[in-house]
Formats: sequence, structure tokens, C-alpha cells
Amino acid sequence: MYNIIADLHTHTLASTHAYSTVQEMAVSAHEKGLFALALTDHARTMPGAPGPWFFTAMRELPLLYKGVLLLAGMEANVLDFSGALDIIDEERRRVDWVVASIHNIGLKGLKNPTVEKCTQLWMNVAHDPDVHVIGHSGSPEYRYDYETVIPEFGRCHKLVEINSHSFEARPANIPNCREIALCCKKHGVPIIVSSDAHFETSVKDHAAALEMLAEIEFPETLILNADKGRLLDYLRRHTNILRNRKNADAILRSMENA
Repeated sequence: MYNIIADLHTHTLASTHAYSTVQEMAVSAHEKGLFALALTDHARTMPGAPGPWFFTAMRELPLLYKGVLLLAGMEANVLDFSGALDIIDEERRRVDWVVASIHNIGLKGLKNPTVEKCTQLWMNVAHDPDVHVIGHSGSPEYRYDYETVIPEFGRCHKLVEINSHSFEARPANIPNCREIALCCKKHGVPIIVSSDAHFETSVKDHAAALEMLAEIEFPETLILNADKGRLLDYLRRHTNILRNRKNADAILRSMENA
């Protein structure tokens, strides 16, 4: 079985439908032996989302806490078929990690979806330089052309998420999640495996996703968060972490050598 060393899509009580503090999530990650944890609370159009200063102030959180690399992130909502996200420029500049997802909660811009519309949506998101992760994109309602889009995700350094929480919360997505994983395997596109934890006990709860990946013999080398070196290399190359976080280079080097 794969060894996942980082949980890169989680929520704190700042999302208001999640129930643990930053400290509780970090302690849970430490106790479970994780190398890194991304805090990715919901952006502004989600009901109960954090207030306007929340994401721009996340640099107040230490990059290293309880021995865990703590990424200041957000889960942005796709608003329309152009791939627009509910994230402002200042948030884009300041956060370390952005997950882009569709939630279909009162989104007037995503009415009457077709495969063609959703394919163009994700192609546009693929070219958004500030997005790192394509979140739980297996919805049957918003199905897209995997063979067209997933190679583009790879070319644009987007990480395709296999979301373990979907196996419980979005069971209709699972056949498509399997297809997406198979397409990533075929084209050599990296993925991440995430818990989408909404409470501290669910941090590192990846069992359902990992079981599916094992069934299709998904290569460990394509799971970015199964290897410390791969994750650190991605953070250096494709995120703002070195520019935005105090002493980031020294902290990453120390963790690399630990």
C-alpha cells in the first residue's frame, strides 16, 4: 500500500461546516506522522466561508508547526464555464496552495452543463497559473473529456486530486474518479490523494482512495504526496512559498535533510 506523507486538502472550523481548529488539525497531522498539511478552507462564495481578511492573513501561521510543514491554502470555487474562480488577486499572491473545485451551490454560471462546456472550463483552469490542485472533479453532472483535459493538466503542472472523502460524500462520482485515475496513469499525470478532512480525526484518512488506486495498479511515482522529495520540489517550482513565507528556503532545506 502507498505511504501518503502529506494531506493537501483539509478544512478547519473557519469553513463553518468543519469542526476543528488549526492547532487541532496540525496536532492530528503530527500524531499521525505526516510531513505536511495544507489548510484549504472554502473561498468566499461558499456558504459560511471565512471573512475577507482570512486568506490574506494566513501568513501569520508558522510554516513549520509541531514538526509539520503547514501550507496556507484555500479551496476556490469554479464560478462559470470560463473557469473563473472566487479568489481575488491579493489572495492569489499570498496563499501557498490553491485547490480549484466545483460545488454547485447556488452557482448561476454553471447552469445546463455539457461535456463540451465542462471540458473548456477545466482547460481554462489548467492555464490558471495560481491553481495547484484540481479538486474532486469526478461529478457526473460536470463530466468533461478526460482524454483532452488531463494531459493538459499535466503540461500545466496541475495535480489531479483523488479525494477519499468522495467515496462517502459523493458516491456517484466514484466511477468517474476511477476513469480519471486511469487516464492519469495512461498519460503520466501526477495526482494527489486527499482526505478532505472536516474534523481532526479524518486527517490522513485516505483508505478508500488508496484501495481504488491499488486495484488499478496506479504507480506510486505519480502520487506527488507519497514522497517528500517530490512534494518539496513541486513547492519550490510551482508555488509562491519561497517568496511569501519567512525563512521558507531554510525551513524546506532542513525538512528535506531531516
